[in-house]
Amino acid sequence: MSFASVQSVLPALGITKQRLKKLEAICLVREERRNGKQQLAYHSRPFILCGIPLRRPPAHQLTHTRRNGKFTLDIVGHPRYGLPFGQDRLIPVWVATLAVLQRSRVVRFRSPSQMLDYFDLPKNGHHYHRIVQGFQRIFGATIFFGTEEQRQKAAILDAARFHFFDRMNIWYNREDPVNSNGDESDNTIALSEAFHNEIDRHKIPIEHRVVAALANAPGILDLYVWLVWRSWSLEAGRPARVPLFGTTGLAQQQGTKEYSRERDFRQKLAKWLREVKAWWPDCPAVASPDGQFLMLSSARNSSAINTTRIT
Repeated sequence: MSFASVQSVLPALGITKQRLKKLEAICLVREERRNGKQQLAYHSRPFILCGIPLRRPPAHQLTHTRRNGKFTLDIVGHPRYGLPFGQDRLIPVWVATLAVLQRSRVVRFRSPSQMLDYFDLPKNGHHYHRIVQGFQRIFGATIFFGTEEQRQKAAILDAARFHFFDRMNIWYNREDPVNSNGDESDNTIALSEAFHNEIDRHKIPIEHRVVAALANAPGILDLYVWLVWRSWSLEAGRPARVPLFGTTGLAQQQGTKEYSRERDFRQKLAKWLREVKAWWPDCPAVASPDGQFLMLSSARNSSAINTTRIT
């Protein structure tokens, strides 16, 4: 049966073209994983331990804080551009990946539209300008990542605060920026020394195709990368119970809104976890019977994350 014939019977089967595309992508991810041929992207530890906002914050909100045990992530947005949010979380992934692959603190690329290709996003004006605005929000933001003790010291010395990039030169005012095929020297980003050192010391490999598939679902993407990192860090035979609520709970780590009812977050987490397991069937995470914890086992032997060492 031809592909056109398959498409013609999709409505009768109750399968949309979008769902078929997702199923094809899941099969491809599993096949590459089975053959050990995954293409890796890289993420940085601060944004795995603590997420940025999932949705656009109110215009007057210029600070965002998330906690993960002893670690705290504070982001101060630029008064003109605001806080990073949503798909902006793809930018640190992409820039960290370029820094690792190019082995340089100054990364080079042809056009911001190259990032749209990398994450399989539509190459149109809307998505292009959305990426450019994301760069502005990321570039203008100042972050603090460290322990509470460091945070208290930083309030006096400002020694532990840093920004993402030292310099950014992106040509996005061309007549046809989406289809531009400029030279890679046209666009450069100089990572701040602190951000580059964090990537160099704690780069986290994740599967590129899974990240691209979840590009439009920032909450699920955050959970996926956190589960990869957290389950790898566990020793075999020593499972963890991660609280969902409280000052050290998962709800405080993710970039979610504040939930007035615990059951709302449980329902959201259960939905996200089902989606993660569609892409990663042997993900070793399950909610506890009382709904207060996420039970997590070691996944060091999982083909989804053992392609290279996570530091």
